[in-house]
Amino acid sequence: MAWGTVIPGLYGKLFLTVFRLVAVTGIGYWLWDSVERRHSSNHLIVAIALIFAGAFGNIIDSVFYGVIFDDSYGHLATLFTTNPYGTWFHGKVVDMLYFPLFEGNLPSWLPFLGGQHFKFFNAIFNIADMAISTGVGILIVFNRKAFRYHHY
Repeated sequence: MAWGTVIPGLYGKLFLTVFRLVAVTGIGYWLWDSVERRHSSNHLIVAIALIFAGAFGNIIDSVFYGVIFDDSYGHLATLFTTNPYGTWFHGKVVDMLYFPLFEGNLPSWLPFLGGQHFKFFNAIFNIADMAISTGVGILIVFNRKAFRYHHY
């Protein structure tokens, strides 16, 4: 699922979208429950909210974007096109950021990589997945603060 891995088969994308819908329902309940309990940690609430927002963003991508955008390969996608690239529940992730800061050839004296083309910061970031990763990171790094237990 991460980094564009495709579930094989005709209904793989549909299965992934339905899974996301079920997951967002559970995460939404977890967020609601954490806010309702007045003693929940702010670390926990922010982390769950980021995970919820990212998962919801991925649902929007996969449910709607296939029918409202055209194929954007090599050009900017057209909104509300007459030639959409997909169908309902089969959209692709489109909220990407790409910031290559510089590129060129590596010095020839470098072992193994010398003379090869290099692009610095070649990663493409998905906003929704960044929100999910940040939320999970908060839960891992601030585990004791996020899941503080009150003994009554």
